[in-house]
Amino acid sequence: MAKSPAQTPESPATLIESQNGYDLRVIFFYFAFAALVLVLAGGLVFQQIFNNQKYTSSGERQSQRRIVIPGQRGEIYDRNGRVLATNQPRFSAVLYIDELRRELADEMTAISRNYRKAGAGTLTYDQRLRIARTTVVQRYVDRLNRLLERPEPVTLDPKALTDQFGSDLLIPFTLVDELTPDEYARLIERLPVTSPLQANATTRRYYPYGASAAHVLGRVKRDKEVEIEDFYDDLRAFKYPGIVGFDGLEAQYNAQLDGQAGGRVILVDPHGYTLKRDLPERKPVQGKSLTTSLDIELQKVAEDAIGDQHGAAVAIDIATGEVLVLVSKPDYDLNEVSPSASVAKYAEIQEQGGWFNRAIQGLYPPGSTFKLLTTIAGLRSGELTPDKKIIDCDGYITIGTRKFYCDSGNGHHHWVTLADAITDSCDIYFYKAGELITPARIAVEGRRFRMFEKTGIELPNETRGMMIPDPDWKQRTKHEQWYLGDTYNMSIGQGDDLVTPLEMATFVASIARNQVSTKPTLIHNPNAARQESESIGLTAEQRAALLQGMEGATTVGTAKTLSARNAPYYVPGLRIAGKTGTAQKTETIDGKKGTTNYAWFVGFAPAENPQIAVAVLVEPESFSEQYGGAVSAPIAGAILKKYFDQKDPPAAK
Repeated sequence: MAKSPAQTPESPATLIESQNGYDLRVIFFYFAFAALVLVLAGGLVFQQIFNNQKYTSSGERQSQRRIVIPGQRGEIYDRNGRVLATNQPRFSAVLYIDELRRELADEMTAISRNYRKAGAGTLTYDQRLRIARTTVVQRYVDRLNRLLERPEPVTLDPKALTDQFGSDLLIPFTLVDELTPDEYARLIERLPVTSPLQANATTRRYYPYGASAAHVLGRVKRDKEVEIEDFYDDLRAFKYPGIVGFDGLEAQYNAQLDGQAGGRVILVDPHGYTLKRDLPERKPVQGKSLTTSLDIELQKVAEDAIGDQHGAAVAIDIATGEVLVLVSKPDYDLNEVSPSASVAKYAEIQEQGGWFNRAIQGLYPPGSTFKLLTTIAGLRSGELTPDKKIIDCDGYITIGTRKFYCDSGNGHHHWVTLADAITDSCDIYFYKAGELITPARIAVEGRRFRMFEKTGIELPNETRGMMIPDPDWKQRTKHEQWYLGDTYNMSIGQGDDLVTPLEMATFVASIARNQVSTKPTLIHNPNAARQESESIGLTAEQRAALLQGMEGATTVGTAKTLSARNAPYYVPGLRIAGKTGTAQKTETIDGKKGTTNYAWFVGFAPAENPQIAVAVLVEPESFSEQYGGAVSAPIAGAILKKYFDQKDPPAAK
């Protein structure tokens, strides 16, 4: 029987072949190992000989700190170079929470050990962490008090501390928001750079005029994301918080006003003190300044004239559209709310309605100021002419069982011309005029004046343009039929007519320039050209009748207070073209329902050569009657007097 291969003894040839294969593998292994050793050894030699400088530099950088400093914001000026917003030094004491991680860990360990020794059981992780945070931070508060030696010691706000840990550990925690210069110098002298407790020297936004132009300038808020690009990003950074625009021009032009962050590198010794060596530095760059169109002195006069009333006032340079005055009341002191307001202060302003910019956000019934648009629509349609007398005003007009009364109460008791109707604000005339013109034509004319659009002023949150109702609008929005009474209300600026004070200012400025569009701007351009747009489209005779009525309103009509020689705002020789308005609205005040009056005045001066247009609105605060001629016209008068007192006054007649 033949043996199987497994049982057959290996031949000499087979053994020799096997041995040769083994020797080749072993030899290859040793060669590979030797090559690897040579590579490693060579790399080590290279690192030690040729890259030693790199590692030495890295060691030095372990003793360096990067300080990130936000750039100051650019300043804001009025048209005459007066500073409206600037920067002031601000010193604070802060604690860098991210530097406390090791101390917190050690403290948590100590807390656990002490509780076990005392036989008090064990604490959860969150409990130990909360105790450790308070304990460690309190030590630095105690140290700060020893350094400051204030009569009233600094105290730790537990809630603020909890909020800080819950937000971002890299943001410094403010212990003292306001340090005196002496306190700041003392901390700088005694605190090592490596200490988590630091004295910050930054700037704060400051508004020299306080509450003046608050809604235009706007607030700033703290910016926690200040950074500087490509500047020693691998170093531990100490960041000073910056500020950013929150609303108003501060927000609208934040990109221009915002400064560029800078930084510096500090080399510290083993004990943490600064070594006197020159190190890289990149200086912060202040943001660009902004020159507004405002005249702050004129602004203050308008604000003082409105006083404690709720309302708005706008004044515009007719030629350029530059806004000279933009007031919204109530207002607030910007220095008290930037970069933040206390809870109490915020609530106070909120309750007063002070955050609301009435000049650009408030929609109000325009009242009889709307009659100027009805007039233009009537003249252009041919339904009205300068001499056409369309109705005998006896005080009211009846539709069915409802009486529509004239603004004069008892009526004018004569056939009224167009100029007379504007001068005396005759509702009966404009009721009939609206019926003849039709609501659709009036709405078309409103669109020519761009009253359905935002003005585009350089402020955030502007309310959309005027809403002028017509039959199509009512059917589309309310699913209701249009009635003749709706036409009457529309013709005199009542009912669903709504407008912003800024829009009325641009409207009357357009009338003054005899063009259909005025684009307002808050940016001053000393080389600005006169605005040009489509002509209103009135003949010389038609325009003369319109202006005759408007000038009559300020001499013998509803705004005759402007011509009173004993009035404090009287300007001898100044001819003013204007229109009052008193818009009734049903509202609820203090739980009672009733009718309130919104008081308006719009106008421009000089009537023969217009330079400035003004719109004033005063809101009702009760059910007591108030009228545009008595309430708003004097405010406009104060603005006009200041404006022309600053210029060469017209020659007295």
